[in-house]
Amino acid sequence: MNDTVNAPAPIHEEGVPPIAAAVPAAEGHATPESPASASPAPAADSGAARAPRANRRGGRGRAGGRRESGAQATGDAPQAGAKGGPAAGAPRRTHPLLEQLAGWYPHLFGAQFLPLKRGIFQDLLAAHGQAIDKDALKLALSIHTRSTRYLNAVAQGMKRHDLQGQPVEDMAPEHVHHALLEVFRRRKPQDGEDLTAKLRRRIAQAFEASGLTREAYDALVRGRDEKANALLDEAFAEVAERDAKAEALLRAFEASGQTPEAFADMYGLPARQAAQMLERARQRRAPGA
Repeated sequence: MNDTVNAPAPIHEEGVPPIAAAVPAAEGHATPESPASASPAPAADSGAARAPRANRRGGRGRAGGRRESGAQATGDAPQAGAKGGPAAGAPRRTHPLLEQLAGWYPHLFGAQFLPLKRGIFQDLLAAHGQAIDKDALKLALSIHTRSTRYLNAVAQGMKRHDLQGQPVEDMAPEHVHHALLEVFRRRKPQDGEDLTAKLRRRIAQAFEASGLTREAYDALVRGRDEKANALLDEAFAEVAERDAKAEALLRAFEASGQTPEAFADMYGLPARQAAQMLERARQRRAPGA
C-alpha cells in the first residue's frame, strides 16, 4: 500500500518545517487540502467508492460485515494481478480502484510510482470510459498523489509521465520543493540523524538542478511558513558558499599553470573533486549562467 497520509497541513515538528503548499500532481482531480477536507465523501453508485464507507461500518460483533468489507477492499485486484498487476505480497492499498489502476498501468501505479502528467485524470476517463466511475477515480488519484511514495518521486525531481510511462514534461521546481518539505515532515529521525541538515542539502540540490537564479527560484517556492523560509535561506547561503569556493579555486588554477591533476595534488584535493569544482566555476562564468 502506498503510505496514505492526510493532505499537507501546518503541523510543526521539531527542526523540520511543514509543507508550505500542496503538490498538485495531475490536473483535473482533487489536490491535497487541509485535513478537515482531505477525506472526500465516497462517490454514489460506485462500488469502488463505497468500499471505504463499508469499512467504517464494521464494528464489534459484526465480523461478517468486516469480512465482506475486506473482500470489497480488494475489488478487481485478483483479476488485475492475473494480467500483470501487483505481485503477491505488494503493499495493500486503501481504494480498490488503485488496485485496478496498478493492473492496467504497473509502470505508474505498481511497485515504483512515477509522477503523473497534468491531465492524467481526463486521459484515464478517455481510455476506459464507463469502466471507471468519475468520482471514484477522483478519490483514488487523490489518495495516490498524497502518499509518501508518490511525494518521494516528486521530491526527486522526476519528470511527469503519461499513461504509456513516457516522460512528457519536467516537474515544476515549486512542486519539487513542496514535496521535499512534506516528505521530510513525515519522516521520523533515526538515532543521531539530523533531518534538518539533510533537508537543507536536498533543497540546495533542487535549487541547483532547477537552473534558475536565486531570485526566480525564491519567487516560486517561498511560502508563509517561517521555518521553511529560514531553511530555504540557509540552502541559498550554502550554494553561494560553494560557488565562491569554486570560483576562488578556478582563479588559483588559472594562475598556477599546472595540470588539473598536479593542481589537485598541490591543494590536497582528490582529482575528481577538484575537477568538479573547476567545472562548477566555469559553468557559473558561462554567459546566461
